[in-house]
Amino acid sequence: MLAAYRSPLEATVVAQLRTRGAVIVGKTQLDEFGMGSHSLNGGVGGPVAGAGADRVAGGSSGGSAAAVRAGAADVALGTDTGGSVRLPAAYCGVVGFKPSYGLLSRFGVVPYANSLDTVGLLAPDVAAIRELVARDGLWGEHDAKDPTSPTTEQRLRYAKGRQGYPAPGSTEIHYPSDFEGLSLTFGVPVEYNIEELDGDVRKAWVDTLAKLKELGQRVVPVSLPHTRHALSAYYVIAPAEASSNLAKYDGVRYGSRQGGADDADDAEGGVLYAATRGRGFGPEVQRRIVLGTYSLSSDAMDNYFVQAQKVRRLVRRDFDAVFALPNPLHDDGQLDLTALPEGVELADKRGPPQVDFLVCPTAPTVAPTVAEARAETPTDEYVRDVFTVPASLAGLPAISIPAPRASADDPPVGMQLIGQYWDDARLLAVAQMLYQAR
Repeated sequence: MLAAYRSPLEATVVAQLRTRGAVIVGKTQLDEFGMGSHSLNGGVGGPVAGAGADRVAGGSSGGSAAAVRAGAADVALGTDTGGSVRLPAAYCGVVGFKPSYGLLSRFGVVPYANSLDTVGLLAPDVAAIRELVARDGLWGEHDAKDPTSPTTEQRLRYAKGRQGYPAPGSTEIHYPSDFEGLSLTFGVPVEYNIEELDGDVRKAWVDTLAKLKELGQRVVPVSLPHTRHALSAYYVIAPAEASSNLAKYDGVRYGSRQGGADDADDAEGGVLYAATRGRGFGPEVQRRIVLGTYSLSSDAMDNYFVQAQKVRRLVRRDFDAVFALPNPLHDDGQLDLTALPEGVELADKRGPPQVDFLVCPTAPTVAPTVAEARAETPTDEYVRDVFTVPASLAGLPAISIPAPRASADDPPVGMQLIGQYWDDARLLAVAQMLYQAR
């Protein structure tokens, strides 16, 4: 197995891969500090070509996705804060998996937003990722160096009643290899059918749902009423945490010192701190630091950061209410029936039918060209995360798999499957079956 990775440190997950026979072949390009959707904000190097020399590879883990697409690595690592593994996977036509929050250790990863950062995996197909996570036991490895890593006892408790995990001390996994005999329910979030959805993406979504029905699976509409606020909440919470995490890059005790001065009085303008941060950070990183610093200020915190955290809790409750499996971290969610849009049929007094997985596009459009991406406003770029951010806010596992295309020359389209917390093994198994059934 070959693996490319994007951390400057020997991350725990890299060490775990080495013990399983992986050969690390190099580091890959990414958006600076993981901030971007196109891999055009890199601190070094140029833009990363995706599925076509003129199209972006997505971000922020664009280099990892491009390495997998080019065959330079069997598996690549990335970090997914709001879609940074799934979006480049969709743009490059490969598989991108964001596990449940805490499943893989974050030790060794330069943090962007601690409560959202998740180490993810990219590969040409689902089987390689499934082999590592479920069969090779990555799901069960606690890392004492990562405070967000669940203990072994917690992991076993989370996996209790979940299909697809081997019993303790065993490598045997009993799960069907195809859809025959399975009776799963897939939910279609009605809020994801947005006006901005590209025609090709919409067709791929419809075709995927038709394929599931053809395979004998149930497809039902569900509602996630607070999804429309998820993107706004994310772009308050993530920059706020980034503002705190990146404060250490001051040129005094951490980070590069600009101006080459040993004394602050000799630095440009007499201000070492400002010179270091002004030259050391790119425009997008500076923009998010300023945004996060403002939302954490005493005048704005209650109106922005606190409200965003409340929205995050509502988004998570929406997911818990529609999934048939309970969330081991929280009590059962109850959907606010008054918030449901018209046309969503109720299964009982609790609301619409509860589902095993959600199916939706990974991105609202195909990969833009480099010229189109450079012409976008920051807001245009942020909107590309609209389908990936909700699962990140809730800490849920999600995977992007390439959808069939009419021609090999057509830009790739990614379909996203989202599962309940710590249902990673079953999510990967179902994704592999759907991938093979294409």
